[in-house]
Amino acid sequence: MSKKCNLGLIIYEIRNLSGNLFVHFFGVIFPIVMSMIISSQATKEVPESMKQEVVTAIVITMSLIIPMAIMLMGYAANYSNEIEKNVPLRMRLFGYNEKSIILAKLIAQLIFLTVAMAVYAVAEVSLLDLQKPALLSLIILVVSLYLVAIIFFMLAHGVANILKKFGPTYVVTMSLYFLFMMLCGMMGIQSDQLPKPIKTIAFTLPMTYISNEYIDFWQGQSYNFMPVIQSFIFLGALAGIILFVSFYKNRRKIA
Repeated sequence: MSKKCNLGLIIYEIRNLSGNLFVHFFGVIFPIVMSMIISSQATKEVPESMKQEVVTAIVITMSLIIPMAIMLMGYAANYSNEIEKNVPLRMRLFGYNEKSIILAKLIAQLIFLTVAMAVYAVAEVSLLDLQKPALLSLIILVVSLYLVAIIFFMLAHGVANILKKFGPTYVVTMSLYFLFMMLCGMMGIQSDQLPKPIKTIAFTLPMTYISNEYIDFWQGQSYNFMPVIQSFIFLGALAGIILFVSFYKNRRKIA
């Protein structure tokens, strides 16, 4: 019975997510359009021999928009809107426990993320001239994007759970979205060009390494993954703390 309930929850969450035009545009269409525009501009003054590398680096960087838009902004907006309407409370009254609800939401988000990344990959390969990666490089990139997505899911859920209002949650997650884009070299300024204190902060984030350095590994060069692993641990721990605080705060209120 529980399996049926979980499947029903996942289907419900997928339908709920499918109706959000925001995630369709910013999670699927926007990164494709941005990669096309930036690639067109960036290769104008680049030697022919370097164009393929530049375009590939841009495509890798723009792929980060997908988990950021879907998990950080899209999910936070959806969930905070549900909290305002007491949807989670009503679902618990119908016998769905909180773990089942969160798991169903995460699975639904990951399914949509997978579809979005597949569409992105097909579009980029079809429209742009990209360097072919080693299989291991491609696998590690995909795994990294899923890890980033799960961390953003935790962060978005925690922020929405703490603020409990659509407006404040949207402002916070949107601010984080643009902050991450700026720090991680996704807005035209490379992370290495930032002032030293800001640069130090930028390199605590895994998105910075994916955006700025992953092209080296993509090309088959040796790469030190220890800083990347440390950045995943840092951001994951930060998101985990915020999520734990949100659960603790809610339990105190219920008590």
